[in-house]
Amino acid sequence: MNNPYIPYPVEIEKIEVENESRDIRTFRFAFANPADRAAFDFTAGQFAELSVLGAGESPVGIASSPLDRDYVEFTVKRYASGVVTTALHNLQPGDRMGIRGPMGNGYPVERLAGRNAVVISGGFAVTTLRALIRYLLHPDIRPTVGDITVIYGARSPGELCYKNEFLDWSKRSDIEVHLTVDKGDPSWKGRVGFVPAAVAEIAPSARNALCFICGPPVMLKYTVPELTRLDFAPEDTFLSFEMRMKCGIGKCGRCNIGPHYVCVDGPVFSLAETRDMPLEY
Repeated sequence: MNNPYIPYPVEIEKIEVENESRDIRTFRFAFANPADRAAFDFTAGQFAELSVLGAGESPVGIASSPLDRDYVEFTVKRYASGVVTTALHNLQPGDRMGIRGPMGNGYPVERLAGRNAVVISGGFAVTTLRALIRYLLHPDIRPTVGDITVIYGARSPGELCYKNEFLDWSKRSDIEVHLTVDKGDPSWKGRVGFVPAAVAEIAPSARNALCFICGPPVMLKYTVPELTRLDFAPEDTFLSFEMRMKCGIGKCGRCNIGPHYVCVDGPVFSLAETRDMPLEY
């Protein structure tokens, strides 16, 4: 992107409600100019600013794979006090808006060649990890990566995102999927428990593996010690601080953690890097 302040014009192609509360929706965008999609070259884990005319813009992690060439997707939670997210949730397919990005860094997928991947997430934060999973399962990429283990949890069955995709992935033989909920309901037959407890019980192997985590701060706080106990090296464990994303180009000063600007230096950091930073979870 030549000018980081100018968004690409896009049109909403599709909107999908992701949860029972209906406050999380996935938006599929088509670029008004096909060349802009080629210019919007990103890595799973990066984010962009979604611009709604008359409302403003908001930073959101990219939820589609970099190899989804014809479109880009973002999963957005509507907040009661969120002007931009509320305006976005009021839009319909065919409406136009803008995307500014991509921004920040992504997950180090280049390090996964010949190695195993462990993906851990909780709640709405699964968005950029969904992008990572879709990327790793692409026919061109899957043969280059070892075992893939996914652990994903939500407050309740109705709050699990991407249900159909997780169902499809769970039927595959080349990926291991574990879903858990804080509290089940009469229809839920799966695991019940918090994500850190599921990690402890499942005990994914750290041997020749990279681990990728994104979730609410309380999940990170209790999951990281479990990964340390399982011998995941700090240099091979990657966290996303996407909740700190702001302007995207390190100008507003609202995303910094110590000397680091999350919008520029992150949002993905290795656990080794975070140990030299003020505690954020």
